[in-house]
Amino acid sequence: MRLFARPSRVSALRRSGVAARTSAQTPWVWGLSGLLVGALLSVLVFAPARWLAAVVRQASAGQVLLQDARGTVWSGSAQLTLTGGVGSVAATQLPSRLGWQLQPGLTGLGVRLEASCCLAQSWGFFLAPRWNGAQLRVSDSPSVWPAQMLAGLGTPFNTIAPQGQLGLSTEGLTLTWAAGRLQLSGQAQLDAQDISSRLSTLRPMGSYRFTLTGGAAPELSLATLQGSLQLSGRGEWVGGKLRFVGEASSTPEHQAALSNLLNIIGRREGARSIIKLG
Repeated sequence: MRLFARPSRVSALRRSGVAARTSAQTPWVWGLSGLLVGALLSVLVFAPARWLAAVVRQASAGQVLLQDARGTVWSGSAQLTLTGGVGSVAATQLPSRLGWQLQPGLTGLGVRLEASCCLAQSWGFFLAPRWNGAQLRVSDSPSVWPAQMLAGLGTPFNTIAPQGQLGLSTEGLTLTWAAGRLQLSGQAQLDAQDISSRLSTLRPMGSYRFTLTGGAAPELSLATLQGSLQLSGRGEWVGGKLRFVGEASSTPEHQAALSNLLNIIGRREGARSIIKLG
C-alpha cells in the first residue's frame, strides 16, 4: 500500500486547485474593473461645469470668472465676469450668460461659444496639438461686445471707463505656438464705435479701428473713423513683445473737453499726446 502520492501527481493536484480558485476569482476581477472604468467614464462625461470654471479662474489669474456655472464641463453656461485679478474691486459682467460646448476628437479639441447679447451665431475655435507646440484656429464669426466690459480688467481701463460698442471680426485668424514662440496668420479687426469716457464730458468722443495683421512680424494699426478725439498709431510684435507708437489729439473746438483724457493716455507734447508701448 502506497502512503504518499507521486510528486508529479501532487503537483498536478495543486495546479488544478490554483486554476479552480483563479477561475472563480476572474468574474469578480473583471466585474470590479468594469465598475471602475464605468465610474471613470461617468466622471468624465458628467464632470460638473464648476470644474471648468476653476480651471479658467486659475489659468487667468482670477481675471476671467465663470460664475454660477451650470451643466457639465462639455456643455454648460455661466455668467462671464472680468476682474482686475486677485484683490481687485473692479468687476464687470456680460449682459447675458455665456454658453459653451467642448467637442474632443482624435485631432484636437473643438470649442463653440454662444451669447445672446453679443453673438449672432456660435463662435468656433479648434485647438490642435502640433510638434513642440499647438495651433488655434478661429472661425470667421462677427460679434459685438459692450465696451464697458473692459473696465472690469482694472488699470487703465477702469480709469478710462470706456462706453460704447466693440465690433470684432476675423478673417482666417490662426495662432500657432512652436518652440515657445507665437506665430500669427490671418487678420482681426476691432471697431470701437461711439466711444465715450467718464474722463470727458464729450459723448461720444469718436469711433476707431484696430487692425491686427499676421505675418513674420504681426502688425497692429490704429485709425480714427470719425470723432473729435483723433487717434492713430502703428506697432508690431518683436520677440514676442508689442512695440507700439501712436498719438492722440483733439479738434480745436473740443480741446477743453478732452484735455484731461489726453493727459492720461500718453505723454503731452503741446496739443498732442504721444502713446508708446514696449
